[in-house]
Amino acid sequence: MNAFATASRIATVRVDLPGRAYDIHVGAGLVAQAGQRLKPLLRRRRVAIITDETVAREHLGALEAGLAVEGIESVSLALPPGEGTKSWQGLARATEWLIEERVERGDLVVAFGGGVIGDLAGFAAAITRRGIRFAQIPTTLLAQVDSSVGGKTGINTAQGKNLAGAFHQPVMVLADISLLDTLPEREFLSGYGEVVKYGLLGDAAFFEWLEANGASLRDGDAAARLEAVRRSCEMKAEIVMRDETEQGDRALLNLGHTFCHALEAATGYSDRLRHGEGVAIGCALAFDLSARLGLCAQEDPSRVRAHLAEMGMRADLRAIPGDLPPAEALLGLMRQDKKVQDGKLRFVLARGIGQAFVTSDVQPEAVLSVLRDSARH
Repeated sequence: MNAFATASRIATVRVDLPGRAYDIHVGAGLVAQAGQRLKPLLRRRRVAIITDETVAREHLGALEAGLAVEGIESVSLALPPGEGTKSWQGLARATEWLIEERVERGDLVVAFGGGVIGDLAGFAAAITRRGIRFAQIPTTLLAQVDSSVGGKTGINTAQGKNLAGAFHQPVMVLADISLLDTLPEREFLSGYGEVVKYGLLGDAAFFEWLEANGASLRDGDAAARLEAVRRSCEMKAEIVMRDETEQGDRALLNLGHTFCHALEAATGYSDRLRHGEGVAIGCALAFDLSARLGLCAQEDPSRVRAHLAEMGMRADLRAIPGDLPPAEALLGLMRQDKKVQDGKLRFVLARGIGQAFVTSDVQPEAVLSVLRDSARH
């Protein structure tokens, strides 16, 4: 890893998709600069902000002021916080509000919140008037390093997570790391599950850097936070540029997610398990499965677990509060995953830290064994 510069700088990562290229800006103070940075993208000086009630209470005034200083008018919709908003009902409310506000194709929708708001607002923008441009201003670590980048938008359905959606790239992402200062530790660590994922799937040096700097990052070191967000966005951008619609390499970004999505469904998308917590557990289980299949060294899962433990994070099913369905039922939930092809589950496994790959060649009994061991007290 290159040494990172001072936290006062703004780092820019380019997502260079033909005809849909955009910049991800990472640094402190970007909400105050929102008007200056978004103004060149506007056909008229008006934006529609979709946020949630918690973010609105904490940060909406600052965003409105950052827009107003450049003469940009804004209207806003604040939805209830939480995964339950990422639903058909939430989508209907957001879409109808955009239509009621006469938001035009040439206007800009601003998704101002965490992953739920980014996914929902992006999907609403994608389908309203057959496509309105949108920008992401993510307010959580998870959204800054993952869901705001790459154009995946969507909602959950009764059958599973993110099963209705569209690929709709933002026109800009503003990842203001100063917003992370207001996150509760649990919310921050949930996002860290996605940061760890990047090192585990494709950059062993980044994982080593996280082992050395993770505690500082957790405890508020702004320079470390900037570097972690920048590198995570850079890795995601590189993969998205190679495979925008998840036909190949982009599936690597799902390391840990096949387990995670089943666990989220099993816990009712509730506060028992945050998405990033499920990703962290899923990464640990993916390395367990890889070691069990002889793909990676036995030391690799131990190293993953040791780092998660040092960060104060969960790594096993038994750490999830409340009862879980048996392993067979969890495997059934995995079969609803979007990555199922020809009825076969696709897993992201690893030949070592930083060496992930996608395979359908996994016997159900091996998965069941890993799940049972992880649940055993």
